[in-house]
Amino acid sequence: MTETGTYLYAIARDTGAPLPPGLTGLLGAPVRTVTEAGLAAYVGTVPLAQFGEAALKRNLEDLAWLEATARAHHQVVEAAAETGPVAPVRLVTVYRGDEQIRGLLRDRAEELADVLARVAGRREWGVKVFATPQGGAPDDTGAGDASESPSGRPGTAYLKRRRTNLRTREEAWRRAASRAERIDSVLAGIAVARRHHRAQDPQLSGRDDWMVLNGAYLVDDERGEEFAAAVAALRDPELDVQLTGPWAPYSFTVGEPGAGGAA
Repeated sequence: MTETGTYLYAIARDTGAPLPPGLTGLLGAPVRTVTEAGLAAYVGTVPLAQFGEAALKRNLEDLAWLEATARAHHQVVEAAAETGPVAPVRLVTVYRGDEQIRGLLRDRAEELADVLARVAGRREWGVKVFATPQGGAPDDTGAGDASESPSGRPGTAYLKRRRTNLRTREEAWRRAASRAERIDSVLAGIAVARRHHRAQDPQLSGRDDWMVLNGAYLVDDERGEEFAAAVAALRDPELDVQLTGPWAPYSFTVGEPGAGGAA
């Protein structure tokens, strides 16, 4: 018999409302709710052959598997968010069974209720700002031209070019970072909260540009259009400003109420 665990997607208030008909999650398994202490956990059953601790160590290095899992996880969270405030949890958070989920809801009921109250009527928007690197690596093709150096030493000319390029890059980075700080400051004035995430690895972003801002902003629903308009007004010819959302408030909720990967 295949061992299974309970996969946790998100936590919401227990309103008694039915789930969206036909809602499925990972591996096409139906989503259900586990309720306790006035809260409802959106969960599904998953095989530990894929979602146990040992299996996850392998699968999390498989980008195709990770992308499919993230897409299914996000689909459930967004469906839950349509019915009211929701606290998404970390990707691949798996428990041994429903009773452990009930224990989580009982033990952290007050904290989770506070989180849901904080995000009620609000959504998350993401803003990424990219800048094109300037002053690239020096070109070695002219390193042997002694005429570029008063001393006649080709190595000296090469080092001078390298220092110039490094200074150019540093100045370009400072200018881009300063502009990104201004964008962030204006947007933070509209949002009720913000989070700065680390710049994405180029393998994930698919870009070689500098990511000078990777921000998440919690915005009241009635100010969503104002926020999007502010982003559009702040666009800079020297920067690529990308807006995503609105999303469920991934960056502003519990994040990881328990360890992922049931043993």
